Amino acid sequence: MQVPNFRLDGKVALVTGSSKGLGKAMAFALGAAGAKVAFNYLRDEPFAQRTFAEYTAAGYEGGLFRASVIEETEVNRLNAEICEQLGAIDILVVNATPLQPLRCIEDYDWEFYQSMIDFFLKSPYLLARAVLPSMKARRSGRIINITTENFKRGTAPFSAYVAAKGAQIGWSRSMALELAPHNITVNMLAPGWIPVERHEHDPQYEKDAYRRLIPMNRWGVPSDVGGACVFLASDAASFITGNDIHVNGGVTVG
Repeated sequence: MQVPNFRLDGKVALVTGSSKGLGKAMAFALGAAGAKVAFNYLRDEPFAQRTFAEYTAAGYEGGLFRASVIEETEVNRLNAEICEQLGAIDILVVNATPLQPLRCIEDYDWEFYQSMIDFFLKSPYLLARAVLPSMKARRSGRIINITTENFKRGTAPFSAYVAAKGAQIGWSRSMALELAPHNITVNMLAPGWIPVERHEHDPQYEKDAYRRLIPMNRWGVPSDVGGACVFLASDAASFITGNDIHVNGGVTVG
């Protein structure tokens, strides 16, 4: 019997929005599994440099790349620079996200809705379009879109985010079928509320209320998402596509 292979030696991975939070955890996990990881950031260069210095100090390979992943010219430049420095991208992890305030629908405007669509539909489209020619030529590739449990839960008041994530989920499912004949998988990871830097100032009563929903009776940690990302990127998941894996301790079971 063939032993599942979770190693990523010789692979190149791009993780968008990877200077902190879950993006950082996934990038480090991919690097630990042997991939050369392209870290992506847009703002706060000193912070991104510190993150990447921590990554290289651990003995992992990769590069640090600044780019807006919602602008076509920037995405194309990012892909070209990664290909030149690290090689063609084998694993694309679409993670970058804007701020996600909870607001009643009357307090949103269309500009905010558009910002959600840009990050969760336009960005995956632009990134996939950039990397797919090389993946198709090699008949190999992994696309992992970071979605959310909030689509299934219908979390409110969160309509702009939930709607845009729903579009991302539908797009991912369609792309999974379109790209399956090319041996390219498209899957989704839907984290629950896993406390990272951006949750530092969230109200404690909201944290307590969510914590009571978790059947596994513990908070998730970033490495839970990192491990799931490595699995989907590896040869062990070569026959898995179109799936939305919820990493939330069972919150959305049933």
